[in-house]
Amino acid sequence: MNPSVPESAPPLLLGCDFTSAPSRRKPITLAVGRIDRGRLLLQVLERFETLDAWSERLAAPGAWVGGFDLPFGLSRELVTTLGWPTDWRACMAHYAGMSREDIREAFAAFCNARPVGGKFAHRATDGPAGSSPSMKWVNPPVAFMLHAGVPRLIKAGVNLPGLCEGDPARTALEAYPGLLARSVLGTASYKSDDKARQTPDRLIARRTLINALENGQAPLLLAAGVRLKLTHGQRDTLADDASGDSLDAVLCMAQAAWALSQHQAGHPRWGLPDFDPIEGWIVSA
Repeated sequence: MNPSVPESAPPLLLGCDFTSAPSRRKPITLAVGRIDRGRLLLQVLERFETLDAWSERLAAPGAWVGGFDLPFGLSRELVTTLGWPTDWRACMAHYAGMSREDIREAFAAFCNARPVGGKFAHRATDGPAGSSPSMKWVNPPVAFMLHAGVPRLIKAGVNLPGLCEGDPARTALEAYPGLLARSVLGTASYKSDDKARQTPDRLIARRTLINALENGQAPLLLAAGVRLKLTHGQRDTLADDASGDSLDAVLCMAQAAWALSQHQAGHPRWGLPDFDPIEGWIVSA
């Protein structure tokens, strides 16, 4: 324990915009912040160009609760149909041992055997969260995000509530920035990795979303009793990143802030409901 930090000091808040293939052009983005007197403060945006660098960051000692934008599980229907282990940890070990090509082939075969309109198997959390099924391997390739991210979270020894116990000082929760963004913007798009689609309308949407987070107009932060507080430079950084990666990391950090408020209010599992332990659940959904 660091003797300069009081034992009662609140944990840091992390928000992670994840990619399964980080690079200099598109790194993993980690927002780091804290709550101070009702303000959610963004301290720094960290970038990781490799999965190994990100893994080392998570494994380092410290106290934090983080929201991670990647699925933490697969649908029970998919797992049982494929005959994979139905214990979460054993299932993740099986999944980690597969290549991406193996995953693509297994999931494509599953989809091909199903009727049009019902190709993919959804998790229970997908409905309230409005999220893509975690078995999708394209647009977005969340199946590969799970494959790259979850085994590294397990190896880092973090605590995954309802899934597997780890270091109670480092708690990782599945987050989904689109859930918070839609509560403010509706269906308006605010980001794109495609430069041709990085339009003035999307810039306006990012600024609208940032203003709502700062002015107490985002329902999730209202429920947590906090408002986002940014410097002028941070506000410009979030608005000017047309990919949305920086803003998505902050949205995940905001979901972690809500989870911390639930934990401090005595909720036994950071605001998560009872959920299927093979599937996982998106925090605040």
